[in-house]
Amino acid sequence: MNKQFLRVDIGLFIPALFLLIIGLAGIFSLNFDLFKAQLLFSVLAILVFIFFSQANYQSLKNYSSLIYVTSIIILFLVLLIGIESRGSVRWFEFFGFRVQFSELLKPFLALCLSSFLASKNNYSIKFFFGALALLFPIWFLIFLQPDLGNAVIYFLVTIFVMFIFGFPLRYFLTSLLLMAVSLPIFWKFLREYQKQRILTFFHLKVDPLGTSYNAIQSVIAVGSGMGIGKGLGLGTQSTLRFLPERHTDFIFATLSEELGFAGSLVILAAFSFLFYRIFLIYKNSDLMFSKIFAQTAFFLFLIQVFINIGMNVGIMPIVGVSLPFVSYGGSSLLSSFIFLGFLSSMSKGNDLKEVLEIR
Repeated sequence: MNKQFLRVDIGLFIPALFLLIIGLAGIFSLNFDLFKAQLLFSVLAILVFIFFSQANYQSLKNYSSLIYVTSIIILFLVLLIGIESRGSVRWFEFFGFRVQFSELLKPFLALCLSSFLASKNNYSIKFFFGALALLFPIWFLIFLQPDLGNAVIYFLVTIFVMFIFGFPLRYFLTSLLLMAVSLPIFWKFLREYQKQRILTFFHLKVDPLGTSYNAIQSVIAVGSGMGIGKGLGLGTQSTLRFLPERHTDFIFATLSEELGFAGSLVILAAFSFLFYRIFLIYKNSDLMFSKIFAQTAFFLFLIQVFINIGMNVGIMPIVGVSLPFVSYGGSSLLSSFIFLGFLSSMSKGNDLKEVLEIR
């Protein structure tokens, strides 16, 4: 037992740490004060990872109903008494630090979804819409903040996990038809700037100094890095502030300009290794709960990476999604490392199982 104490999954930790260091280097090249804050969150995130890698995730599964109800209450309170910034109400402030609960709750809500699907383990239409009903209050409260990026992520992750779970394709086609019918209603609930961002995606050059500005500057930054980049702190788009949100939503464009195509490939390689390790945890898990949680983590990271990099290179609408482990932001960083902590705990259980089988 002593040999297992503080044992963590290195295959998860090393690529995440590598991405974290690259992100810190990019933030350091932009603003030293932001770097100091992110470094503090990085140390805290690593400690959180170690803590949750030792946690008994099986016991947490028993509190999934409580976690779910508490999450709804917290997200509702955010709308009532949260901190407003740039027209959005997404944060609570504690001791001078802002916490975004739509980010921080992700790993815990993944536990809830995994527990719900694993406990029922059937494929009826009633259970299918029951799972969607479980998502709806969370999704709606996040959408109202408004946080379109995380609302899209929560929805897509749930759909992908339910598809892999084994629900018949006709259920998804029925849901798709219902969504298509309700699109005009959904469109009316969008803020004007959200509508403009979506429309801009289809007509990128229609307003280069207005709604298209962010997307155009990001594409310029990525392209100007060319093969090996301009060097840390030497990117003109980012350091001269032509590129908005250069440390959060557009950190990939910042790093692409400074490190070039070679640096971008290294970032993608690190993510690929991380995805492969999560896939192995899913493959080696015997418990349905662990398998579903690993699927949820895999799709959550994959969708965030795809949307963020897609935004940066102009193939996705700008919806405000951070790049895991790389973008500036304490809540996102903590959430990502909590996910890895749970996965490390599950991986350790798989290793113990294999040792027992050999004995």
